Amino acid sequence: MIELHQLTKRYGEKTAVQDLTFQVPQGVVTGFLGPNGAGKSTTMRMILDLDRPSSGRVTIDGKRYGQLQEPLKYIGALLEAKAVHPGRTAYDHLLWLAQSNRIPKQRVDRVLELVGLASVAKKRARGFSLGMGQRLGIASALLGDPEILMFDEPVNGLDPEGILWIRNLMKGLAAEGRTVFVSSHLMSEMALTADHLVVIGRGRLLADLSMAEFIKQNSRSAVRIRTPHVEQLLDALRGAGLQPQSGPDGTWEIEDGDPAFLGDLAARHGVTLHELSPQQASLEEAFMQMTADSVEYQTGGGAPQPPGTDIAWGEGWQHRQQRREN
Repeated sequence: MIELHQLTKRYGEKTAVQDLTFQVPQGVVTGFLGPNGAGKSTTMRMILDLDRPSSGRVTIDGKRYGQLQEPLKYIGALLEAKAVHPGRTAYDHLLWLAQSNRIPKQRVDRVLELVGLASVAKKRARGFSLGMGQRLGIASALLGDPEILMFDEPVNGLDPEGILWIRNLMKGLAAEGRTVFVSSHLMSEMALTADHLVVIGRGRLLADLSMAEFIKQNSRSAVRIRTPHVEQLLDALRGAGLQPQSGPDGTWEIEDGDPAFLGDLAARHGVTLHELSPQQASLEEAFMQMTADSVEYQTGGGAPQPPGTDIAWGEGWQHRQQRREN
């Protein structure tokens, strides 16, 4: 389990993350959402000890990342798929990671097959497409068969088949009881993958709840009705104290309506219904509603990033691994 307690990170006068406290539960896919500049990447880097917190703490199964003797057996992470030496083959890259964490050599072949790279295992990374590089990064995360997995934009560069594959992979890992923590800007994909959501804005926690509850709390719900007997329907609705609003294509909508009650009401008044459908906002609409006041960087201007945020995960991991071995 990943646990954050009052985690704060400052870069000079700028506070990137402030007093973040939450747990990433086991057995579900937890989506990590926030506008650009919200502090998601900084938070994930602090989990992996790539950035040191200004205050607060983050633990993995009760320990800081730096205290883990063979970290890839505890947590696998994809933060930057390009963090691979371009002259190394896929096999050699994974073998290096395996040897540094005392992972059996056979596991390299297993994950290459799992991510669909077995046929290009001896190809150098410089010749990889974006999607192939992404699959190699996922293989690195899976290498130690960890109980905790963390992915930042995992579908980046993948084709539709690859997107379906990684979606099913993450859900399957969670079904095994593992902790799966994933950040993505693709709301439509997150809606299909995540069960739980952690949302931050301007470095602060905005929400920590289930997907269904998040949408319910941050969106308008309504019931849409379509009928050839419009006047009879409107009389029945208004007689029940309801205020129908004109909807698209000749429909009528009742905000916060109960479909069962509305169906029974229409039946009692002899009104034929051609449509009776609950309407719920999408995750994207609910997200935009919640984070409207937390968008730091507006379209039209470049956003300066805090110092150090462009350091690749693999590079930082290598530096830390060297410190551990010295």
